[in-house]
Amino acid sequence: MTQTNINTRHIPDRLHSRSYRALRSWETLLLTVAIVVFVINSFASPYFLNAWSLSDATFNFTEKAMIAFAMALLIIAGEIDLSVASIIALASTAMGFAVQHGAGTPELIMIGLTVGLLCGAFNAVFVTILGLPSIVVTIGSMSLFRGISFIILGDGAFRGYPADFAWFGQGYIYWVFTVEIAIFALIAVIYFVLLHKTNFGRAVYAIGNNPTGALFSGIRVQRVKFILFLLTGLMSGVAAICLTSRLGSTRPSIALGMELEVVTMVVLGGVNILGGSGSIHGVVIAAFVMGLVTFGLGLLNVPGIVMSIFIGLLLIGVIALPRVWAMFVAKRNTP
Repeated sequence: MTQTNINTRHIPDRLHSRSYRALRSWETLLLTVAIVVFVINSFASPYFLNAWSLSDATFNFTEKAMIAFAMALLIIAGEIDLSVASIIALASTAMGFAVQHGAGTPELIMIGLTVGLLCGAFNAVFVTILGLPSIVVTIGSMSLFRGISFIILGDGAFRGYPADFAWFGQGYIYWVFTVEIAIFALIAVIYFVLLHKTNFGRAVYAIGNNPTGALFSGIRVQRVKFILFLLTGLMSGVAAICLTSRLGSTRPSIALGMELEVVTMVVLGGVNILGGSGSIHGVVIAAFVMGLVTFGLGLLNVPGIVMSIFIGLLLIGVIALPRVWAMFVAKRNTP
């Protein structure tokens, strides 16, 4: 009888523990914030709850989130890529240049993806083969890629994209559901499976927690990192296709400053900026939070510079909050 009571009591305790941990998770807090922001926006502007307005709100985060999924894996592995916005500029410039010479939509897609992959490989060679710090390499390539776009375009712009190319950034799958939100959802599922359900994802976590230990356990650390840089470049190419398609033109200033928003989205999603932990579903929720906030501010006619200040403060706050909390807890536990 005693043994039966112990067993029946053990399972609910374990389930209670899991539920308690879930309620205390960062993702649950983010989801709560998203709901609060949604409610505030619905009262702040009478246009917010319109289905087409909510559809337009997705453009505030889908392209950035596509890159953020790959960036999340890279940061979990202990690296970072600050050149993603400049990769978009270079890929868009290459597509615009091709359009001037008669390229069609299939060629433009291949060019955008190829340029993204090549830029990712460029960063990967310097980081994984030459052993240089990724933050230094990608700051340099950020200036390099954007500089090439400015050299090619100057103060001009490329226009004249094919009509069917606009489908990627302006098209709809069904009713108010855009092509971009469908691509976003598909990529989110792919990266969720990749990070949380495969040996590759476990290797990413292992490298972020202890790269030396991961190396001695048989993980090809540099090869994994090389692949992660390729994925970040590829996602930048995908974002370049969608953004260029939506704008219908290419300027060298396209996506300027987007790398800050991508990193903020990743860190806000619960990814440790020092590596080793994080989740894709956290990044998904963070993408919606940032999209709702920026769209709500836009409906209230808040200037873009104020939004930039908000994003900068948000990034600093999210990075500093865990450290401040740890210091507070340590001080309380000190006799």
